[in-house]
Amino acid sequence: MALRLFASRAASRLGISSVFPRTFATVIGDLKYTDSHEWVKVEGNSATVGITDHAQVHLGDVVYVELPEEGASVTQGSAFGAVESVKATSDVNSPVSGKVIQVNEKLTESPGLINGNPYGQGWIMKVEVSDAGELNALMDSKKYSQFCEEEDAKH
Repeated sequence: MALRLFASRAASRLGISSVFPRTFATVIGDLKYTDSHEWVKVEGNSATVGITDHAQVHLGDVVYVELPEEGASVTQGSAFGAVESVKATSDVNSPVSGKVIQVNEKLTESPGLINGNPYGQGWIMKVEVSDAGELNALMDSKKYSQFCEEEDAKH
């Protein structure tokens, strides 16, 4: 399930254009993005993964993060964990396939790091990438920004 909010769906059914104030989410230039609002930064064959600023803005205050197990295999586009906020629980999908080599244990004690710094201290996992070619299926920052604008315009 993409990172979508119950509130957005309810607002849409009720004909309310938006339940959120218009804000411009931060998009980082050297990252790749998924249409389910995860980001990935690849350095060599290691990839750091988290959810985007856009996602955390729409989720609201994050209260729990379900982390994957170190050593687990993840598949591009498949759920590896979940983020629970005061508004909703959403699956988090892996932007790349590979093996989980590290998880951000700080999120267990301080899940709000995702809200405060989604591209820094709020990262979720690091993966040893098994197929670098999968990165070609992801959006660059410009395409992701356009994607978010179009998605927000629908709600």
